[in-house]
Amino acid sequence: MKKYISAIFLVMFSAMIWMGCKKDNPVDEDGLLITTRAECFVSSFEMLGTDHLVVHSKQAVIDTVAQTIKMNVKFGTDLKKIWPRFGLAQDCKLDPKITTWVDFSDTTTQRSWTVISGNRQVKKTYKVFVSVDK
Repeated sequence: MKKYISAIFLVMFSAMIWMGCKKDNPVDEDGLLITTRAECFVSSFEMLGTDHLVVHSKQAVIDTVAQTIKMNVKFGTDLKKIWPRFGLAQDCKLDPKITTWVDFSDTTTQRSWTVISGNRQVKKTYKVFVSVDK
C-alpha cells in the first residue's frame, strides 16, 4: 500500500512539474495576452466629468473608415477634466493609455489615440473632435 501511495505521489509531482514548465501564452509589455485577432476598431465612446457622470448630450459619432470620433458635450462642462472611455474590439488595447483626466478645452484641436489589435500588428489612429452645445 505504501508503494502505491509513493507511486501516486511521484506521478502527481511529475505532472505538476510538467505543467509548470509548459510555455506560457505570449503577453505584451503591459502584461496583456497577445492573440490572433487582427480586428482593430472603436465600438463605443463616452466622456465622463469629474463627478463620473457622462457629459455628452448625445451618442458619439464614430466613423471607423475615416477613424474619427465626434462628440458634443453639454454647455458648461469643464473641458479641462474629462475622462474619455473607449469601447474597443475584442483583445485590442489603446495607446497612449488613459491614466488621468484629459484636457479637451481647446476644441479647435483634436486629440488622438491609437487602437492596437489583439495580434499587435494592426494599428489605427482615431482623432477625437469635441464641440460644446449652445
